[in-house]
Amino acid sequence: MKVHALLVRVGKHVALAACMLALCACAGIEPRPQDVISAQDASQMRATIAASADAWNRGDLKGHVAIYDSSVTVMTRSGPRPTIEAIEKSFGQTYFVDGKPRQNLRMESVDIRGLSANAALMTGKFILSGGELPEQSGWFTLVWVRTPAGWRVVHDHTS
Repeated sequence: MKVHALLVRVGKHVALAACMLALCACAGIEPRPQDVISAQDASQMRATIAASADAWNRGDLKGHVAIYDSSVTVMTRSGPRPTIEAIEKSFGQTYFVDGKPRQNLRMESVDIRGLSANAALMTGKFILSGGELPEQSGWFTLVWVRTPAGWRVVHDHTS
């Protein structure tokens, strides 16, 4: 009898677990974010953001903004700023003198979470240093999408 009661109890737990899995599937719950993009995709985004910082440090502002998709917006204090051209102009006026950056740029604490097979969220910290100026730093969030040209940023929120 005790074995039978145990089997009934275990059977109820198995049935409950199966029902929970079925409900999750019906609710459209997707895989964990880290499972929806490949390690290769994450590596490409990391390489792209590193190349962007390298371009900044070389004084190549066009190379720096090459991470952006043409549909990009950057969140500013006054609201979203669309277009790569507007972003490039703002960066050039604020952070560059005579085509050279006032300070060097580096990224730290970069983390990537997949949102879908074709979208990801990158967070991290930027640091501007050197140029005999006080160090500046802040946090950023970038929304990346897969495009025919590779992974590109469609939204940048940096503080």
